Amino acid sequence: MLRRGVVSLLRRARGGQQQQQGLSNGSVPLHPPQARELGFCGSPSSSSCSRRNITYMPRPGDGAPRAVTLIPGDGIGPLVTGAVVEVMKALHAPVYFEAYEVTGKMDKVPRELMDSIRKNKVCLKGGLATPVGGGVSSLNVQLRKELDLFASLVHCFNLPGLKTRHDNVNIVVIRENTEGEYAGLEHEVVPGVVESLKVITKFCSERIAKYAFEYAYLNNRKTVTAVHKANIMKLADGLFLESCREVAKKYPGIKYNEIIVDNCCMQLVSRPEQFDVMVTPNLYGNLVANTAAGIAGGTGVMPGGNVGAEHAIFEQGASAGNVGNEKLVQQKTANPTALLLSSAMMLRHLQFPSFADRLEQAVLGVVKDGKHRTKDLGGSSTTQKVVDAVIAKLADNE
Repeated sequence: MLRRGVVSLLRRARGGQQQQQGLSNGSVPLHPPQARELGFCGSPSSSSCSRRNITYMPRPGDGAPRAVTLIPGDGIGPLVTGAVVEVMKALHAPVYFEAYEVTGKMDKVPRELMDSIRKNKVCLKGGLATPVGGGVSSLNVQLRKELDLFASLVHCFNLPGLKTRHDNVNIVVIRENTEGEYAGLEHEVVPGVVESLKVITKFCSERIAKYAFEYAYLNNRKTVTAVHKANIMKLADGLFLESCREVAKKYPGIKYNEIIVDNCCMQLVSRPEQFDVMVTPNLYGNLVANTAAGIAGGTGVMPGGNVGAEHAIFEQGASAGNVGNEKLVQQKTANPTALLLSSAMMLRHLQFPSFADRLEQAVLGVVKDGKHRTKDLGGSSTTQKVVDAVIAKLADNE
């Protein structure tokens, strides 16, 4: 069974290679548009967030309302996704939601949900709890693999008016999403001995490296840092580094750095402002993104998304265990900021940039005012009070 799993991964990598070759011949531009659509500035008025002067010319019909698959999820998920739906209505955003009740306790993703995402191409997701131990596979991982959402992007930045230990934090963590330790290839060799395989392929490593460098180029970022453990895992992480180096040569205007993951964690908590775009294998990216989120203001405010050639799922950028926090659910005090900002990313992805800007400015304005903040940001507001404040800010900005 373990061997079949490895063969399946290798076949998928070869198939993706063929797809990539076809894309490079001019049929569908895989990286540049989605890299641009997923990026957004920490502060709309920040001088550090310069933009290229590109005129966006919409196709006829681009303003038509778009269907978005909605997964409320577990724990605080229904609370924060409900907040997004309410704000979207107040914004009169040209989207409508198709909701599916799914829980992390399910064995597999329901077929009707997959059909909806494949049809709509875009999904907004609350957190899905993943059982610890046992034989239940993570639905989050299943979604990424089935839809080939190979790039996870989490934007960790200082929010205006929110005091944190470090200033000038503006980090984008781009994580390979489909292989590595998350391949799920484990078995018990003999009782008491478990073998777990980490699978790294050149195709997937090059693909995520290209995405990271394209993102950096299109968003005027200066540096890409590859995070690795090639001093110990010389073949697996060595292949990842080799792929990053090859891609880096094609972007001479972007500085390329490498850092060992344990040193990376120390540098993040001591001098996070030195990092710009970070590209990582699967597991390291999860650790780095949650660490960076904690430094910049917490998991409740950091947006994120998962994107592939055809589909995208937007969700809270870092979870760090708050999905199943029953106290937040009972008191209705979950912070909706992260998912609201993720929704702004989603609106850009759908090519509704003016709606995205209005939503982002309203959310960041409420945080900056400091009158309506949930407990994790030092306030005492409920989720609904934050939502009401965002809606009021939208009205003020019209």
